[in-house]
Amino acid sequence: MAGKKNKEPSEVTDEPIKKPKTKNTKKSKSKSSSAKKDLDFSSEIELLSKQLTEAQDESLRNQAEMQNIIRRSERDVQNAYKYSLDKFVAELLPVVDNLERALGSIDQDKSELKLLAEGVELTLKSFQDVLERQKIISVNPEGEIFNPDLHQAMSILEEPSVAPNTIIDVFQKGYTLNGRLVRPAMVVVAKGEAQ
Repeated sequence: MAGKKNKEPSEVTDEPIKKPKTKNTKKSKSKSSSAKKDLDFSSEIELLSKQLTEAQDESLRNQAEMQNIIRRSERDVQNAYKYSLDKFVAELLPVVDNLERALGSIDQDKSELKLLAEGVELTLKSFQDVLERQKIISVNPEGEIFNPDLHQAMSILEEPSVAPNTIIDVFQKGYTLNGRLVRPAMVVVAKGEAQ
């Protein structure tokens, strides 16, 4: 009963006044927390949109890289196919050179050697036809201007009757395979007049 005496009417009236104040603080807290949530959501949306943009950019870069890899590998396969005969051709070229030397050394005035010369000539011709079918082209630059990409100068001679840097003699023909040099032509180049 002592607890009942302690309660005065003014205290009872104060309590209901306090409750709305706490409700108001709860509302203001809920308003501030919802504002914080909105800020959190907007910053989270910005972060996610930034991550999405970065992921899209990375995806595009990866696609471009894959296309480049595919193109490179296709080019490598084509080059491997085109130039697979490179070493084989380099090994066969001395045979062609020997057949040409043999044909040049046979004295065709003698009747018994005439048939031998015809046989060597036909063998050389068929060999050269096979090389041409495989896109192996000879480089015989006599009379042309010296090109260091296709020719190898073995010596330089002063020749006033010929323009400078003109090839005046070919020691050994060169060959290309699909436009790529297999063996350079070994040549003699004119120096021109001394000044």
